[in-house]
Amino acid sequence: MRAELRFDERGLIPAIAQDRLTGEIRMVAWMNREALARTLETGKATFYSRSREALWQKGESSGNHLVVHEVVADCDADTLLLLCEPAGPSCHTARPGCFFRQLRDGVLHDEPLHAAPFLQRLEREIDARRDAPAASSYTKSLFEGGPAKIGAKLREEASELAQAIESESDARVASEAADLVYHLLVGLALRGVSARDVMAELAKRFGTSGHVEKARRR
Repeated sequence: MRAELRFDERGLIPAIAQDRLTGEIRMVAWMNREALARTLETGKATFYSRSREALWQKGESSGNHLVVHEVVADCDADTLLLLCEPAGPSCHTARPGCFFRQLRDGVLHDEPLHAAPFLQRLEREIDARRDAPAASSYTKSLFEGGPAKIGAKLREEASELAQAIESESDARVASEAADLVYHLLVGLALRGVSARDVMAELAKRFGTSGHVEKARRR
C-alpha cells in the first residue's frame, strides 16, 4: 500500500536517529521536505532548525556525521526513523547520545552514562568489573585468568549449549545461551573488541550466502 508522509502544519516531521547496529537512540530532530530530500541524496542526516529556520547537516562542522542507511516511517506516517551509522558523538554535549537525563520521582537527573540497549549496558558492567577485587567478582577473576581461562569457559559453555539444543528444554537453551553470550562478551572485552564491532562484521555479510562468505575467507 502506498502512503504519503504526514508533515505538520509547519511542514515539519520529527526524525529519530537510531544506531542501525545496536538499536541505540542517538538523537531526535525535525525535518522538512527539503531536509529529507537532502538526507536521501547525500546519505548524511540533514535536519531543519526551527530556531534558525534553516537546514543543518549533522556533523557539518564537528565531523560527527550520521550516515543514513534506511529511512522508515511509523504506522501513522507522521514520524521518521533514521537507521544510521554514527561517526563520533551525536549529542552537542559530546556524549554518544542525547538521552542521559533519567526521570526519577518527577525530577530529571543527569546520569554519567546515556541510555543504551541492554547489551551495551552489559558491556559497560563487564568493563567496570575489571577494577573490582578478584575475590568478590567472578568477572574480574576471568580477566585475571586471561585468554586461556576465558577460552576454556567459552568451550565449556558452547558444549553445554549444544547439549541443551539437542535434548533439553527451551528454558535450558536460553539459560545456556545466556552463559555463552556473557563469557563471549568478557572475551571480547579482554581483546578490546565491542559487540558493535561484531554486529558490523555480521552486517557486512548480511544478504550473502554463507557458502559464498566462507569461500571468501579461505
